Amino acid sequence: MQKRVMCVVGTRPEAIKMAPVILALRNQDWAATHVVATAQHREMLDQTLSAFGVVPDRDLNLMKPNQTLSELNARALTAIDDEIVRAQPDFLLAQGDTTTVLAAATAAFYRRIPFGHVEAGLRTFDLDNPFPEEFNRVVTSRIARLHFAPTESARRNLLSEGVDEGRIFVTGNTVIDSLLHTSAKTERTPNADSPQRKLILVTVHRRENFGQPIGDICTAIETIVDTNPDVEVLWPVHPNPNVTEIVRGRFGGKERVRLVDPLGYVAFVEAMNAAYLILTDSGGVQEEAPALAKPVLVLRQATERPEAVEAGVARLIGTDTQAIVAETDQLLHDRSHYETMARGGSPYGDGKASARIVEAVRDLLIGSARGGERPEGHL
Repeated sequence: MQKRVMCVVGTRPEAIKMAPVILALRNQDWAATHVVATAQHREMLDQTLSAFGVVPDRDLNLMKPNQTLSELNARALTAIDDEIVRAQPDFLLAQGDTTTVLAAATAAFYRRIPFGHVEAGLRTFDLDNPFPEEFNRVVTSRIARLHFAPTESARRNLLSEGVDEGRIFVTGNTVIDSLLHTSAKTERTPNADSPQRKLILVTVHRRENFGQPIGDICTAIETIVDTNPDVEVLWPVHPNPNVTEIVRGRFGGKERVRLVDPLGYVAFVEAMNAAYLILTDSGGVQEEAPALAKPVLVLRQATERPEAVEAGVARLIGTDTQAIVAETDQLLHDRSHYETMARGGSPYGDGKASARIVEAVRDLLIGSARGGERPEGHL
């Protein structure tokens, strides 16, 4: 008899990182996969799932304008619980640290259904940074039956919190599975519109950067463009009004600053490939950029992904205007420094994380074909 595995996704990053797991599960004769979308990111979620050919079996469509975290969490918990009752899954999977993940893990716990946490063990050890994601993943770790840690440092974080070692699997990060699959189908070309210019890709969306930090980032970008005539900026603007009103208000019509709507995943991978360097507060981009040999400057005060910083392919610089300008100018004008950060290679996996996750879920639900040994793919 097949085992029913429910996969819950809510945001664009979750779709990117869960899509290869969903596709791998659908190739298993023992698994009946049930995909539930909360639509915490409506258009961006649909766009990304479509790029991977994933159609949700159930769309909860939970978002509404100006929804508070408490409202979203309450509505997500109730709706996911209702879907669990309806679908009767044997196992529930979700990825990351969003409100969707917290609600999914809680609903599974209340119904006594084992929960698997993809990308487990990331920590900044500061509940305010990132907010509310650090809280979400700490609580989720107390609930999860299986922890799919992307790196060895994530495993150590879980062990330090008392998680049973036998429940932790170091798999690599599924974002590399998606990235390698997608990048292989895209052309690695320079900036096609202005090949003589150095393209800087910018993404900003984190809640802790709302307000003055985004203003400071905008001032830095303006300075960089005004003092470097060979630079062009591509900025896919997040639809949150706290972002779009400031960014479009500052740069509407600004020469060499292209503001665009959020890009589909394939188009975004193409943009990363075309970029000379990347400025971002995104967790996923911190993982993706090093694999594409792109230097990344992280616009945050703390990161739960220290591996890229430790490897020297990313730098944590915060949102101070002068720091952003100085670090960017060094990459633009110091070739040896640029080459040090652009050497390629990723500390986040080999593109086989999804297979390892699926095998661990199979072993829990129907037993191991190897008599209880850990999955062969365990890093």
